Amino acid sequence: MTINIGFIGPGIMGRPMALNLLKGGYKLWVYARRTETLQPLTAAGATACATAMEVARHAEVIFTIVSDTPDVEAVIFGEQGITRQARPGTVIVDMSTISPTATKDFADRLERLGMEMLDAPVSGGEAGAINATLSIMVGGKVPVFERVKPLFECMGKNIVHIGGHGDGQVAKACNQIVVAVTIEAVAEALTFARKNGADAAKVREALMGGFAGSKIMEVHGKRMLDNDFKPGFKVGLHQKDMRIVMETAHQLGLALPAAAMVTQHLNALMGTGDTHLDSAAIVKVIARMSGMD
Repeated sequence: MTINIGFIGPGIMGRPMALNLLKGGYKLWVYARRTETLQPLTAAGATACATAMEVARHAEVIFTIVSDTPDVEAVIFGEQGITRQARPGTVIVDMSTISPTATKDFADRLERLGMEMLDAPVSGGEAGAINATLSIMVGGKVPVFERVKPLFECMGKNIVHIGGHGDGQVAKACNQIVVAVTIEAVAEALTFARKNGADAAKVREALMGGFAGSKIMEVHGKRMLDNDFKPGFKVGLHQKDMRIVMETAHQLGLALPAAAMVTQHLNALMGTGDTHLDSAAIVKVIARMSGMD
């Protein structure tokens, strides 16, 4: 049976994800605030829509991947949002990174309207989106997950149903904690090497072969050495994700001291206007604090 799919938010991550759905043979109805971002999709056979509401008029399963919690709420429940035209039984799959608490509320509101929701944030960056190798962390009802899983398989390789509504977002928050704290550790280690007069590139090479080796050491460590902060994942987005982590920790009375420290370093980058750099630029904060360029 042919499934009509909606896709809202074809940005750096969303555009290649939507293209992979088209490559899977699915019919796509797409919407973006900036219409120029739709051109690669319409060229590949997608149908452009003027609003999220119009997408919902045509689609049975609708993917959203937008910046933050208020954006998701507006896309789903706003004046021109999905729920203005969606039929009962429509499945909304939010692949943004947003608040787990808000996600549970959105799912409850949609259920009262006769609609289903999955939260399915992703990890793997732009390269993973392009190559359809994303890790997809899913929260929601098992039957709904099983229905949507063939679509996930067009976009990712490691697809894990975590649990109920909001649990996908919890998993993504855990991912962002590990990534942020590891970037901080790599930045401190390479700064330590430089301050001691050692060849930081050789130090990284040695560490890559031992227990300290990691994808972060490989990718972000190289960026730090090359002073190349062209974004794979922007400071502004990582700071937003860590804000969600810290807000949720505050609600739970949970101590996350390392995550809190890295969040402050991301805040510092925001304050110096580095919001569009890759979050590997945390090394700049450590260097400044250490009296180094």
